[in-house]
Amino acid sequence: MTIRALPGVPMGRPQIDVRSYVSPMALNRWNPSIRASEEKDSDERTIGIYDVIGEDWWTGGGFTAKRMAAALRSLGKGPVTVSINSPGGDMFEGIAMYSMLREHPGEVTIKVMGLAASAASIIAMGGDQVQIARPAFLMIHNCWLGVAGNRHELREVADQIEPFDAAMADVYAARTGEPIEAMAKLMDRESWIGGSAAVDQGFADALLASEEVKKGDGKTQAAAVRRLESALRASGMSKSDAMTLISEFKSSAGDPAGNGEGDPTGNTEAAIVAGLRAFKLTN
Repeated sequence: MTIRALPGVPMGRPQIDVRSYVSPMALNRWNPSIRASEEKDSDERTIGIYDVIGEDWWTGGGFTAKRMAAALRSLGKGPVTVSINSPGGDMFEGIAMYSMLREHPGEVTIKVMGLAASAASIIAMGGDQVQIARPAFLMIHNCWLGVAGNRHELREVADQIEPFDAAMADVYAARTGEPIEAMAKLMDRESWIGGSAAVDQGFADALLASEEVKKGDGKTQAAAVRRLESALRASGMSKSDAMTLISEFKSSAGDPAGNGEGDPTGNTEAAIVAGLRAFKLTN
């Protein structure tokens, strides 16, 4: 049985249709190649979260609440280990997964391998035991949204989001034993908390041994496209315009000569970056 009483958080989304996104800074600092040092066998009770939280519109991937629910059902009522390396993403999906772990009848061990940012940090708080690698980070902040509407609608969204931020501060406070007000201040200034500091401050219970973490080379192409899309949105471009622009550059990078033979170098990211620079110069 679980050994820690964790506070509940509000479920669902605000009445206005909004989506919580990955923070651009978190996406830039995420190395998706960091994982557990050994691949777990299917009969071992481990769930790996090595992707953005929620559905990834670019790759069709992302780790969703639906995937978490299916994994927990398949593992049954016993103890579960959840390994995390994620830049975050959809806060509402993260809340749902936190609640699933909180209600799981077996003991839940969280292992933060590289980064548990934003929505992923919420999931990390759902464990009975939280372990973190020494060079890893937690990042906590207020919900990061992309919203369109007039001033009345934007005020309404802010009012509807406030209880979710308050609930997250409550979760962090319960984990650390610190006042909710102190956690709210950390969230207000977007706080990055390293492995040793996370243990010292009560966000985690222990450091992981270095041999438990495997670090690969470089960042994946999918992650590079996500970072570009995030930067475009941060500069004020709409989601649909950013998707259209990057898709055009990806197409031209895959077939630079227009002859259907594809890019012999495979350097799609470099081609996208070059195209974005050209776009900035001509607009």
